[in-house]
Amino acid sequence: MSMSDTKLEQLALELNALKASVMEQVGEREARYIRRMLLLQRLCAVSGRLLMVLGFFTLWCWGVGVLLLALAKILDNMEIGHNVLHGQYDWMDDPVLHSQRFEWDIACDAASWRRTHNFEHHTYTNIIGKDRDFGYGLLRLSNDFRWRLRNLWQLVTYFLLSTLFQWGVSYHELAGERVFFGKKKAERRSQISHSALKKAFFAKGTRQLLKDYVVFPLLSGPMWAWVLLGNLLANLVRNWWTATVIFCGHFTAKVHAFKPEQCQDETQGHWYYRQMLGSSNFTGPRWFHILTGHLSCQIEHHLFPDLPAMHYPALAIQVQQIAIRYGIPYNSGSFWRQYGTVLGRILRYSLPGGQSAVRLGAAG
Repeated sequence: MSMSDTKLEQLALELNALKASVMEQVGEREARYIRRMLLLQRLCAVSGRLLMVLGFFTLWCWGVGVLLLALAKILDNMEIGHNVLHGQYDWMDDPVLHSQRFEWDIACDAASWRRTHNFEHHTYTNIIGKDRDFGYGLLRLSNDFRWRLRNLWQLVTYFLLSTLFQWGVSYHELAGERVFFGKKKAERRSQISHSALKKAFFAKGTRQLLKDYVVFPLLSGPMWAWVLLGNLLANLVRNWWTATVIFCGHFTAKVHAFKPEQCQDETQGHWYYRQMLGSSNFTGPRWFHILTGHLSCQIEHHLFPDLPAMHYPALAIQVQQIAIRYGIPYNSGSFWRQYGTVLGRILRYSLPGGQSAVRLGAAG
């Protein structure tokens, strides 16, 4: 499919107006919401850690504590951290909930995330060779990438990546800059020195390891081994959940990619068009949207990354209507259906051949 310049301009006008209508409403309601989320997250973290120690009396307490800590880590990373780091609440000028001040409970340094995710991924979404999030340099997800022998076991690679997801995210910028391995691409320009990257990587990672696997276990006395195990399990649950949510928003069967030449001198309308074709939604109840950080509405997030995410489900109804009017595919489905297509895509492209993801990517 293709769209004329006139239609792309009209699309931009409609989506800009939609964004402006939401921004006019942003205020105290959104501030109360994110502060309640922060309070809930902190209550879950404190109660989870206390209950794990009380596992001395009954393992039921320990089990509930692990689940509460995992919930706290998920809320911190998804509904709070990811959205705050996008600047969705910068207008509050809160000492904690500001994109330049917030630091999350994950191995990745927040500043590194802002560079690789906020700038690189959201600017070059699904542009082959420019968006390193399209497969993370580990997975072949379309025929636009040369097949290699290592792709045969990329389903195993995916499971390992999901298990260690916070460390994969933490290492992502260093991998792109070839800090430890490989030769840096000539066209890549660093925003920060390699020494500063390494310092931030090791400093944040060390703090996370000490906090979860040394300090809190030692503070728990005779329950130290159970607390260490509980912290490990909570981190694994968080890692798997966040990885699954992100893959379901980016790598389902129907997402499309673009060639760099298709995006030269790109207009805002084409950028919107690219975000809609390159993203996927999945459905669920209100609590489910919150646990995903509202990335269940990945299309709306890619269109409006700096809008408070609590508005995405309502916006999704209007964005889908716009997509229908312009004849743009709107990729949405149940969580399990979308996840099934993600696994199918990983398996299909573990073998040579397959289709190009840019088949619907051209505009003109």
